[in-house]
Amino acid sequence: RLASVIAKQLLEGQRVAVVRCEMLNVSGSFYRNKLKYFAFLRKRMNSNPKRGPYHFRAPSKILWRTVRGMIPHKTKRGMEALNRLRVFEGIPPPYDKTKRMVVPSALRVLRLKPGRKYASIGRISREVGWRYGDVVEKLEVKRKEKSAAYFEAKKKMNALKAKAAASL
Repeated sequence: RLASVIAKQLLEGQRVAVVRCEMLNVSGSFYRNKLKYFAFLRKRMNSNPKRGPYHFRAPSKILWRTVRGMIPHKTKRGMEALNRLRVFEGIPPPYDKTKRMVVPSALRVLRLKPGRKYASIGRISREVGWRYGDVVEKLEVKRKEKSAAYFEAKKKMNALKAKAAASL
């Protein structure tokens, strides 16, 4: 669902940056999704596998490829649209200080019936060969600590501003 919304926005000319791709969810049990990905890994060029199809293991690249499938990427318009897309694991520095948005039409709690199974792309990626899950986790812990410290300072500043406004 998220990929289709992203694809539409890209084709309309919007720039999109997706962060924390490892936290994305896919409907269906983890085991079923893992089997689907292994079936995808088996699809390769018989004479020379280096010629493709390429099987990305990183969650960001999995999302990128999914969006690419929804865009006419071989046309000029499609190429330009795809160039407007940025995908990341975790939240890297330029985006950790910007306001983030969610897509309500793609939220699991709103779309998936309670009790249905789902799997995270991060876990699937780790099972099929993505080696940087631990690194991303460590960086995310550091980012969250810095973010919490900033938020506390901001709350104090807002309280002081409110107190100053009240005293006027």
